[in-house]
Parts: sequence; C-alpha cells; structure tokens
Amino acid sequence: MTSFGTSPQLNVWRALLALAVVFVMLATTGWTALRQQRETTALQSSLTAWEHGRIGGHRLPDPHAAPARLSRFFASLTPRERNRLATRYPLAVGNMNGAPVRLRYRANRVALGQAREVEHARMHDSRLSPAGQQEAGRRMHRFESMMSGGRQILAFDPESSGRAAEVFGDLTRAERISVVVPGVDTDLLTFQRTNRRYSAPVGMAKSLHHAERAVRPAVRTAVIAWADYTAPAGLGIDSATAMRAEDGAVRLNALLRALPGNAPVAMFCHSYGSVLCGVAARDMPRRVVDIAVAASPGMRVPSVAHLGTSARVWAMRDASDWVQDVPHLEVGGLGHGADPVSPAFGARVLSARDAQGHSGYFEPGTDSLRNLADIGTGAYRSVRCADHDKGCRAGLPGKATAERA
Repeated sequence: MTSFGTSPQLNVWRALLALAVVFVMLATTGWTALRQQRETTALQSSLTAWEHGRIGGHRLPDPHAAPARLSRFFASLTPRERNRLATRYPLAVGNMNGAPVRLRYRANRVALGQAREVEHARMHDSRLSPAGQQEAGRRMHRFESMMSGGRQILAFDPESSGRAAEVFGDLTRAERISVVVPGVDTDLLTFQRTNRRYSAPVGMAKSLHHAERAVRPAVRTAVIAWADYTAPAGLGIDSATAMRAEDGAVRLNALLRALPGNAPVAMFCHSYGSVLCGVAARDMPRRVVDIAVAASPGMRVPSVAHLGTSARVWAMRDASDWVQDVPHLEVGGLGHGADPVSPAFGARVLSARDAQGHSGYFEPGTDSLRNLADIGTGAYRSVRCADHDKGCRAGLPGKATAERA
C-alpha cells in the first residue's frame, strides 16, 4: 500500500498550496508586474539624437537595423568618424548591436563618465532624501569602478536600476564564447560584489574565464557577464512568471545574433536566468551549441525536446540549494514547469556536489565550475556526471571533433 506521506497526489496538493501562498503574498504586496515601466530616457535620448544625426552629409542608419547592415556602415567610416559617433551618441553606440566591439567599449566609457557626473550632482541635491543621496553615491562609485582598469563594457544603461554587460577576454578573436545569464536581484549595484563575489555576474564571468583558461590554455576564450535585462526584484510575481524572461530573451537573442566571428557559443544560465534561456532557446542562432543551467526553477517547457534548439542542454543542482523545494509546475502562468535535473526532462545532468547553496556554482575549486569550464571550452569528455546520470557524456563529440564544435 502506498504511503499517504509520499503519494503523488499529496505532492501535487502541496505544490498547489505553495502557489496559493504566492498569490496571497502578492495580493498583500501588490502586483508589481502591472507597474508601468519608466522609459529608458537617457538611452532613448541618445537614440533619438542619432536618428536625427548626420556624418559626412549623410543620414545615419536606423539604430535598430540588422547587425550586418550596421556593421557595414561602421566599416565604411574612418577611425576618426567612428570615434566622433561614439563621443556624440555614447549610449546609442555603446548598446548598438552591429557596432564594432571596441567602439562599444569606448562609447560606454564615455556614457559611464556622463552618468557618473549625474550621480555626483545628485549626491549633493538637497531635494533628495539622505537615503537618495547615499544611493546616488553608491551608483557614482559603481560607474567609476566600471570605468577603471581597461574594463570592457559591452552594454550599459543607467536608467532606473540599470543594465550592463561586460566582456572578459578578446571577444573578436575568441575561439569559444561563453555567456553568463544571472537571475533575480541583478542590477547595476549588484553587477559585482566584494562579499560573495561569485554570486554576482562579474564574479561569475571572471571565475569562469579563469577556469576555462586553466582547462584549455591554448584555446582563446571570451566570457560575457550579461546582465542586460531587467531582472525580477526578489521572489515576487516577476520571478514567478515569464514576463521578465520574455523581455530579456529578445535582448539576449539580439546580442547573440550580433556577436563577431563564428566561434561556438555556450550559455550558462543561473536561477531565473535559466527561465530566460528556456524562453530564448528556440530563437537562438545555431552557433549556440550548449545551454547549461544551474539552480534552475524550470525552463518553461516540459522537456528538452520542447525547447526547440539543437544545442546540448545540461543541468546541475547542488543538494543544499533551496530551489529544489520550489514547485516544479506551471499553473495559470505561475511557476516555470518541469525540473531540469529530473530524468524525464532529458537534460545531461552534471555533478555539483560541492557548490554549496544557491549561489555557489561559480566558486573556484568546485566541481560545478570545472564542469562549466569543460563545456565552455568544448572539453566534453572531461565533464563529471551526476550520480544518477552516469550517461551524461553519451554521444558527445570526440576529442578531435570537440576542437571544432
């Protein structure tokens, strides 16, 4: 006789009860998903100025044109003309898919300097509360940090909580490209952290880049810390639905289609970032050969087959990660569907035994980070499978093929 305490019916009721609790919580805190978003005014202002701009007597192209069209436009300019555009329209150029990568870095450095001056003035604005002035100070110091040490900022938008992306390595010459997609509570102030540094996008990407170079030193790699979407704030309605993921998926695929060269791309999607990657998977370019998710609450599909991608799909979760207690179902738009580490989902399940909690997957020295680095460099035969999925390496490219995959 089946024990009542472990019956599938009871588990379903527990999950539905958990969702009901979420509904009650939202009813008392407000439906944040219905809030009107402010326009990204600084970026929009730069784009509008670009649309009315000219160079050499000719109108500038549509800033939203296909990356190939914009790439040809910039290639037709002299270095001096390109630099002039980056200085005149820094936010437009700095976020323009199709603009040369190094020109985007230069433009974003200008944009960061302008944003820093805005926050410096706000620090001394008597109309702001002391808390508002302190936040302005934190933002100013963050922008200063992002301008320092030759950092390669690929995208930057200072509006509201902000968005950013940063590159580690030489993106234009990379033989393998990795993209780290973070989850909830990601904004400009949490883009990098001093404490718990490997739980923030910059720390994750730097750690992965270092591990990739250790795994295969001869392979030129680049890693992008991609926080260029508006992530959910906390565990509210935004994190329980796909709204932020759907908006982010459009932005992510726009970046992927504009990446220079033809190097294979691996996606590394953490927590709610895996929801975004699940939504984006169907429209990712074919150069995306791997999608690896860690600490995933679900990918908005019942199985790998429903993702609509030819990429290899990997999943990992440490036994101490609280996300294992999240109900893996979707009801009325709430919840993110099946558990990616479950056998029925069909992902290749990797070991993450020593990741330690929800944010420990990119910690140096962990098997989780080693596995991610192996995937990022194409060293597939070196990955460590989870105990219940010893066949996660089945059908993988051999050593010679992995060099080209």
